[in-house]
Order: sequence, then C-alpha cells, then structure tokens
Amino acid sequence: MRHTLSILVKNEAGVLSSISGLFSGRGYNIESLTVAPTIDNAFSRITIVTTGDNAVIEQISKQLNRLINTIKVVELSGDDCIDRELILCKVTAKDEDRSEILRIAEIFHAQIIDVSPKTYTIEAIGDNRQITSLIELLRPIGIKEIVRSGKVAISRENQFISLNQKLGIEAADK
Repeated sequence: MRHTLSILVKNEAGVLSSISGLFSGRGYNIESLTVAPTIDNAFSRITIVTTGDNAVIEQISKQLNRLINTIKVVELSGDDCIDRELILCKVTAKDEDRSEILRIAEIFHAQIIDVSPKTYTIEAIGDNRQITSLIELLRPIGIKEIVRSGKVAISRENQFISLNQKLGIEAADK
C-alpha cells in the first residue's frame, strides 16, 4: 500500500542524504521525493511516497524521528490531505491528432506550453488519478517523453501549527 510521509526537518546540509540513507539501508523503496524550504528558510519539508504495510510505515516514522535534524513526521492520507503532481508530457502532434490533443488538454485543465512542427508539450497539474488518466488518454496518440515532479502534499488541517508556534514560525495566513 502507498503511503505519503511529510517530514519537517532543519534545512541543513546532509539531511536529505541521511533520510535517503535510512530508506536504502533498510531496503525501503522511495517512489517519489520532493524537498523545498518552508515559509521559514531554516526548515524544509520533505514529501516521500513509499510502499509498505502499516507496521513498516510506523517503523519508518520512528526511525525518521530519531534522526537529529528531523522535527516532525506526519503520514498524510485520504481526505485528510490535498496532493498534487506536475507533469510535462511531449506528444506526437500529427495533423489529424492536433484537435484531439487540444480537447484532452482542455478536459484536464492542462496547458500546451510548447509547439513544434512534430510535437506538443503539455503541462498538467493534478492528483495521481488525474495524471494517470491524462497519460492513458495521450498514450494512443503517441507519447514521446514524460517528466513527473513527484507528489507534494499538505494536510487539510495544519498538523504543524503547534510545532510552528513552539518554534516561533509565523503562520502564512496571519
């Protein structure tokens, strides 16, 4: 089963290396990984998608919490979170397929960001289901290349609010 972990860490050199080392050293797979500073540049949020049963995820979370630069680990799941992924997809644009590509892009609120005589490059943002559906509709037309960002996710409720207050981090909506 897929699980999304949101990890708040100190934004210091070597943090990502120690987290990825924890996964590889114990034989856990990382399906996607995104990292960026939070509203306070002293901290970063790492979003990791991994697989395993609940016991494995609990063990991973405990081991992540033991790392010195880890502030908090939260599992984001189901209706408790909002997640998105960015995709850039280059498709073959034959004359007879151009209107179909534009129609598919419109359905998914995607944008054509580059046009060449032989290809269209499409940019789309959505959850995993939407991105997968877009790819499946474009596949018969001819996908030449795909680049995916990996999942970013945020809880619907601010699970880090009390921690942010303890650390003196201002909330973005204040």
